[in-house]
Amino acid sequence: APEPPAPVMMSFDVSVSNITNAQPLSPVALIAHDGSFQAWAIGEAAGAGLEVLAESGSPADLIAEADAASVYMTAAGADVIMPGAGEMLALSFEEQTDAVLSVATMLVNTNDAFIGAQNVDLSQLAVGDSVQLSLPVYDAGTEANSETAASIPGPAAMGEGFNADRDDVDYVSRHPGVVTSSDGYSASALTEAHRFDSPAARITITRTE
Repeated sequence: APEPPAPVMMSFDVSVSNITNAQPLSPVALIAHDGSFQAWAIGEAAGAGLEVLAESGSPADLIAEADAASVYMTAAGADVIMPGAGEMLALSFEEQTDAVLSVATMLVNTNDAFIGAQNVDLSQLAVGDSVQLSLPVYDAGTEANSETAASIPGPAAMGEGFNADRDDVDYVSRHPGVVTSSDGYSASALTEAHRFDSPAARITITRTE
């Protein structure tokens, strides 16, 4: 009997760039799926995986949720992405006509701010094509934006990361920004250097196969 044909693959390089002044990005979560998986929704409560990512910076739980949903492929960044730096990640899976990409990462000098995009169409990219996106900043709504040293996990404070208690509005929204001690909020562990605009990151997706 003849050998079955080898599967046609889709491969992508995904470059993530941190364009903030003093907000390191946590290891990135990449999820290639068919559009039925939803990492978050504006106005709805964050799932457990997104809560962990947005409060502690760990992508593991969100990626585990995606893998359990039988998505096409997931990948996690190797390390924190410092301001002005970037990281290249690779994705490769059997060709799909409905493939989309979702991405998320935390601003670690915040309580629960995360950057992300959902359902970026991959299926229309030909080999060699690229698309660049600017990523907005969201508030997971799971932890109050107190900015205290005890609650900021990044290098500005080295405080607590994930806490299962939800003491905020408990729905995802666009992030209003940080106040900081520079504006007279004495309890804040942040300074004007930690302020950020939206977008706070850019991604470039290039199809390589």
